[in-house]
Amino acid sequence: MKNQPFVIERTYNAPVEKVWKAITDKNEMKQWYFDLSEFNPEKGFEFSFDAGDKGIMYRHLCKITEVIPNKKLSYTWRYRDYQGDSHVTFELFAEGDQTRLKLTHEGLETFPQNNPSFAKENFSAGWTQIIGKNLKEYVEKTA
Repeated sequence: MKNQPFVIERTYNAPVEKVWKAITDKNEMKQWYFDLSEFNPEKGFEFSFDAGDKGIMYRHLCKITEVIPNKKLSYTWRYRDYQGDSHVTFELFAEGDQTRLKLTHEGLETFPQNNPSFAKENFSAGWTQIIGKNLKEYVEKTA
């Protein structure tokens, strides 16, 4: 049970192309995710961003491992100066004029377990906010 990945699925009232653009265009990502200085949805591209918990900022270091346009985006996720490597995968499924998004975050158990910021509950709360609320509101709003 401890090594189970975190998985969240949500269905949005938006076409898959719109959701794909939201998760791969840095100008759109800053509206619902993080404000990345650079982002290119291509295998091998590395990006980073700062985000925190309880006033402590962490440098997130990521590298894209797989891109299948309108279907799948995967990247590594780790923290500068901390042990641990994890992997985030966004999968998109067209369901008529809706899109089902499945996010999987694997490897959470590799982060320091004595740091409450890296508790699975924090990732659960963060992804639920980001995927369940922020992205949903962003892609469903009218242009």
